[in-house]
Amino acid sequence: MRYLPLSEADRGEMLQAVGASAIDDLFCDVPADALLAGPIAELPAHASELAVERQLTALSRKNLAAGEVPFFLGCGAYKHHIPASVDHIIQRGEFLTAYTPYQPEIAQGTLQVLFEFQTQVARLLGCEVANASMYDGSTACWEAIVMARRITRRTKAILSSGLHPHYVSVANTMAKFTGDVLNTSLPELNAATDADKLIAAIDGETSAVVVQYPDILGRITDLTPIAEAAHANGALLIAVVTEPVALGLIRSPGEMGADIVVGEGQSIGVGLQFGGPYVGLFATREKYVRQMPGRLAGETVDAEGKRGFVLTLSTREQHIRREKATSNICTNSGLCALAFSVHMSLLGEKGLRQLAQLNHARACEVADRLAAIPGVRLVNDSFFNEFTIELPVEARPVVRHLADNGILGGVSLGRLYPGADALQNGLVIAVTETATDEDIDALEAGLKEVCK
Repeated sequence: MRYLPLSEADRGEMLQAVGASAIDDLFCDVPADALLAGPIAELPAHASELAVERQLTALSRKNLAAGEVPFFLGCGAYKHHIPASVDHIIQRGEFLTAYTPYQPEIAQGTLQVLFEFQTQVARLLGCEVANASMYDGSTACWEAIVMARRITRRTKAILSSGLHPHYVSVANTMAKFTGDVLNTSLPELNAATDADKLIAAIDGETSAVVVQYPDILGRITDLTPIAEAAHANGALLIAVVTEPVALGLIRSPGEMGADIVVGEGQSIGVGLQFGGPYVGLFATREKYVRQMPGRLAGETVDAEGKRGFVLTLSTREQHIRREKATSNICTNSGLCALAFSVHMSLLGEKGLRQLAQLNHARACEVADRLAAIPGVRLVNDSFFNEFTIELPVEARPVVRHLADNGILGGVSLGRLYPGADALQNGLVIAVTETATDEDIDALEAGLKEVCK
């Protein structure tokens, strides 16, 4: 049965109540040249549900599905195998509670898993405390910059040239409204990171240094000297991790002195899913816990002395005065955090380390094979499961050619940094445990063809 909630009389009554004579009056502030003259010609005016399903299915078949072709994309979103048990567990009844677990008496399942999630994230990132997730990695990065400003009472942050450009873009957008000054530059296609330049740039006005680990080109650097230089000048070190599986093999940022560690948790438990939703990770030192944004699940006891869990130290604008809030992002990613925690629990420490070793070994094999192609140069001298090569030709058309031949062959730096001439031949390739021998053969053959 069709349901039409408003009649013409209803619409007329509503327009009269707001002082409008017609629906078009509601758009009077939109410039005339920005309004459509009529319906969009390419779209049908009306179609049945069945017809729409068929049309959208046909459109979807034009995409290259990640699970059906050789896949070497990365740069902040990674394809890993997620056990079917993850999806099964997150649908259990104890987790099907309200979005926000404000009523602990009916949300113990959700609160407990968030508590365990925090423990896993804190241990993984090498910090004493973590929150119950953020929106995603890029906004978590910005929240860390704002947190550093609150702690240091300074407004200048130094962003590494190796920080993902999308993260930089989000930070620049937000800084327009806060007065923060963000200093950054473009990466260079060489094995050395910009660690020395970052250290030289730190001064008494610096609130924080933001470093990605591994960085956008896949390079890995020791964060200890940067942390020491930042602390000597009263600044904080913020480390950004976009591939948390790497921490099964390399030292955690917290171990090297990072004060705030944020990241994207998508690669553990959360599929690519057409770009979201993802889950932001956020951890810090215990002494900064009251400046940490987002939700925090804590352990307590009830009136009978039984163990229980609650939200605690609530400092979001929903709970206190807006000007005192530590965050104005009114959400976290509870379902994705649950999937992350379930996958981590299934892996355990031993499983995570084995997964990391498998990723690194596979990436080393691919890097060696591609570097042997005439004209191709391996940029990195260290990496986890992602590295950068420099091609003898522009990378963007190469990526397009590979895609036309059924291979998702990496992310071109020209796409990430349009207009940066020195980076146009750079290609970032990620290799996870999902890459088969046949996939690697196809990528190698495809690059040999275009690099002749």
